[in-house]
Amino acid sequence: MEETYLLNVEGVKKKILHGGQGELPKFQDGSKITFHFQTLKDNFERTVIDDSREAGIPMEIIVGKMFKMEIWETLLSSMRAGEVAEFWCDAIHTGMYALVSKGMRRIAEGRDPLEGQKHRCGMGNMFDYHSTGYDDLDELQRTPQPLIFIMELFRVEEPSAYKRDTWAMSKEEKLAAVPVLHSEGNRLVLRKEFRQAAEKYQEAVICLRNLQAKEKPWEEGWLKLESLVTPLVLNYCQCQLELGEYYEVLEHTTELLQKHKDNAKAYFKRAKAHAAVWNEREAREDFLRVAHLDPAMAAAVKKELKQLGERMRKKHVEDRKRYQGLFQQPQGPRAGKGAAEGSGGQEGEGERRQGEVGVLETREGEQGTGVGPSGADEGEQGNRGDGHEEEAPGGDTAPGEPAEVRDGMGQGGEENLGTCRAEPGSCGAGRGTGEEDKETAEEEEEEEEGKGTVEEEEEQEVAATSRRMANRKRARKEETSAPTGVPV
Repeated sequence: MEETYLLNVEGVKKKILHGGQGELPKFQDGSKITFHFQTLKDNFERTVIDDSREAGIPMEIIVGKMFKMEIWETLLSSMRAGEVAEFWCDAIHTGMYALVSKGMRRIAEGRDPLEGQKHRCGMGNMFDYHSTGYDDLDELQRTPQPLIFIMELFRVEEPSAYKRDTWAMSKEEKLAAVPVLHSEGNRLVLRKEFRQAAEKYQEAVICLRNLQAKEKPWEEGWLKLESLVTPLVLNYCQCQLELGEYYEVLEHTTELLQKHKDNAKAYFKRAKAHAAVWNEREAREDFLRVAHLDPAMAAAVKKELKQLGERMRKKHVEDRKRYQGLFQQPQGPRAGKGAAEGSGGQEGEGERRQGEVGVLETREGEQGTGVGPSGADEGEQGNRGDGHEEEAPGGDTAPGEPAEVRDGMGQGGEENLGTCRAEPGSCGAGRGTGEEDKETAEEEEEEEEGKGTVEEEEEQEVAATSRRMANRKRARKEETSAPTGVPV
């Protein structure tokens, strides 16, 4: 049977829906209370605002830790384990519910409940931000009103019966927990369980940061805590290096170096993170700072610099191969076509030259038809064969000048002789392409072996250009030395 009880608190009514078991638990500071809750509006429809069962995770609060909804501790402390009760609370007790609900909803959504908040009290945050991001909570924030809470108490655990979170510890408990967490992290590192070790180091750092927040920066108490934080942060960064979280290492080491500019170990870990993400210049600068700050680490720095140089050299070779293939691939078919046409042009040029010699012999034979088989010299045959010269199509030919032959071997032949029939620019492509391919292969081989330098590559390129120019000059000389017409 439902019964209504008036608690010794103004504006609160209780109705038991299901009785609990056993004696009333002992609620002391540090006790953890686990329960489910449902929040409803005090209207005819009893509109549901929140229900922890929908998230599937029960609510937990620590007694005496200044929970924003202080009235909840009062309500729960009146219940037994297994009890279900309904509480009506006046608006004087529900003014902070909108912010509490906002945080719980964000946790259920997998978001940070403190996202966007400034470091101030709850009321300050409520007035600083005009919206919670939820329409129903904005309404409650604008017009506080009575609410109904239905709660089911699961259990009450004493402070020593569960592992306490760092935020729930006292100052003495946090200071005692730090060396324990530090040693646990070191043990996990030896077992190469870096992720679990990082969590231990991080938890220890959080304990110390919470204590530092209550000290004045750079004073004795703050500096003492900072001396405990620094090795924990470095150990945490080492674990992150092993896990490949390089950008997180860069963030934490940079933050640490802003406070401690002479910490060689922080520079060393940041340098390794820079090297891992291909920041060569930054990595070298940090490694050199390490060698300057701590000469005992010079050997380790030398080894890291050597490895960095090898990695960057390999990367440059791979990049050159990748980009070279990217730009040369579409030119392959055309280059092959040009080489084939170039070789064909050379063969055609040789055939034309042979044909030219045959024409000269035939012409000389025609000019020397009046000479007997004794075979006089060609000059005499030409002089005696003046009557055999043919007229040019355009008119008479001046004496002593070569006549234009109708079969294309006169002055018109001069333009065709020595000219390749391949596409423009493709003559000699067979030779040029072979030489360039050979040079490219030699350069790639030198880069892979790490023996070549920039100066040597430039000298090779100059030598190759000189060879190509010499080949062109030789080709032009051969063309000019070829017969250009029929002798008179």
